[in-house]
Amino acid sequence: MATKMSKSASVPGIMKLGTDMPKRGNHFKKSTFSFMNASNLGSAVDLHKGFDPVSDDHRDMAAQMKNPAWRTMGVASQAEIPTEEDLLPKNMRYPKIQPAWMKHDKQVLRFYGFFQEAVTERPDENSRYRQVVIMYCMEDGTMSMTEPRVENSGIPQGQFLKRHRVMRDDGQGFIGPDDFRVGQEITIYGRTYHLTGCDRFTRWFYEENGIDVGEDEPLVVDSWQKNYKLQKTIEKGGLPATKSAVDAKNLTKFQIGHPPADKKFTQFLLNDRKVLRFKCFWDDQTPYGARKYYTVHYYLADNTCEINEAHVRNSGAPHYPLLLKRGPLHKSNHASAVPGLLIADAPLYLPEDLQVGGSLDVWGRTLMIYDCDDFTRKFYQEYLGIDQFESRIDVSEKPVRHIKLAPPPHNGIGKPEDSLINTQMIQPKAPKIDLEKMMVLTGEVLRFECKMANGEPEDELRKLVIAFYPADDETAVFEMPVRNSGHMGGKFAKKERKMNPETGEYFKLSDFYVGKTVYIASQPLQITRADEHCMQYLEARPQEFPYADPVACCKRLAPLVNEPEMNDPMGIEPDRLRELAYEAGLPIVDHEIITLLRRFGIEAETEYQNPRILGAQVLEIASS
Repeated sequence: MATKMSKSASVPGIMKLGTDMPKRGNHFKKSTFSFMNASNLGSAVDLHKGFDPVSDDHRDMAAQMKNPAWRTMGVASQAEIPTEEDLLPKNMRYPKIQPAWMKHDKQVLRFYGFFQEAVTERPDENSRYRQVVIMYCMEDGTMSMTEPRVENSGIPQGQFLKRHRVMRDDGQGFIGPDDFRVGQEITIYGRTYHLTGCDRFTRWFYEENGIDVGEDEPLVVDSWQKNYKLQKTIEKGGLPATKSAVDAKNLTKFQIGHPPADKKFTQFLLNDRKVLRFKCFWDDQTPYGARKYYTVHYYLADNTCEINEAHVRNSGAPHYPLLLKRGPLHKSNHASAVPGLLIADAPLYLPEDLQVGGSLDVWGRTLMIYDCDDFTRKFYQEYLGIDQFESRIDVSEKPVRHIKLAPPPHNGIGKPEDSLINTQMIQPKAPKIDLEKMMVLTGEVLRFECKMANGEPEDELRKLVIAFYPADDETAVFEMPVRNSGHMGGKFAKKERKMNPETGEYFKLSDFYVGKTVYIASQPLQITRADEHCMQYLEARPQEFPYADPVACCKRLAPLVNEPEMNDPMGIEPDRLRELAYEAGLPIVDHEIITLLRRFGIEAETEYQNPRILGAQVLEIASS
């Protein structure tokens, strides 16, 4: 009989004999949701196994589902949110009063001082000063002392006192911060130290605690240190030789027959490649002469000069490279009439003779020095004590200003623009026209009615109309026929661009408004009113014509806010409004009154009354 083989329970993956295979349950994937109580993990219902008989637990769970919050009923209440103190271990919490090892961790007070030590069996010194650095650690009250190393001192230096707590000299406790003051002495183990200074942190620490630590003192230097520094300086050639050493050296040269030193060769060795550079100019006074600029090079190696010409672009002058080749420059030059006659040469130009603002004579030409370079300024400042920068001369030429001839006056034939172009170009072109303005405003005519204000009785009844054409800014004046006036109606002034005598320019739209007196054809014309189309045109363009802007007119009357007549609900008469404005120093024109009437006016109740202006609305807009 064959035995069934099953897996071993002790060794995984090995089949065993004599036992049956273990029973396996259902391992299929559930396809439905499970209902589970939050507090009872075994309350799920498995639909594949079937329903168990209804028990008391099932009835209790079904009763709990009637409550909308049944899911959270079984959940235990959440614990309180822990604070930072609860999360932090007790051994890591800072105490209310911090100990010194925590409060002053890594804080060290550093003082500088010295002590005097006796020296025996030395002929050049009997004592020396040894510098020390004292460091006091505030975390545990310990202190240490070190001595800076000095070159070739012969003394073992470095750690002078190990770090530990030091007892006071009188035995009353240990040395603390109160025992250190700059300028005072402190005794440590029977040796007295004088404190000369402290570092920046130490001074700040004492100032924060309200303690005056004292001012720093200069370091003391003993005789050995002075002699040692002087000896090292002499060995390195930092000090010149003494007069006795120089005399002994020259005497030795004469005794062995050595020639004397060559001064020119010494000057060459000391000043080779050192050149003074000056900028000069010469005013040529001959006919057709002009100002010419030169550059002077003075060579300090042999006291020679070289003068180069500074060429100017497009000057028309010949480009000669040199005015004077390199050589000695004498203060005066002359030729001897007798070739064999010996005459002493004139003295040479030396560096002290060349100064900015001065001049030098070069074979009859006087060159004015107006500037020099940076090396030359530095040379004169260091060796001669002369500031060449203050004496500079400004040689910049003023810009040429061409005088433009005024155009001839217009002769009356044609337009002035056409005549002006004939004076500006040989082949005149037609003046440019604003096509956009012409296309939009062609046909627009603004009419202003006016009367003559010349004071003549026969002209008082004459009525004229000023027509302004915004398309090309032309103006025309027409006279209206008046019966029995003795004047014939028709054209008073032809259509053209007319000159405004007050501004000297052509008439513009802003020059015409009600109440304005303009001069056309030498006659004063006072504008009395404008037609409806003109008023609407001006009100549509308040930026170009501010007198037709109601808001701007209201803001001008803002100072009248305290006038009781302005708040009258029945309104205020235009004439009275003009009087109030003039009393307040607000000159107002008739066109502005008309603008306010058109916007804030109320009709008169009878034909014998004048229309009124609602002043309250005017002030309301003025204050907004």
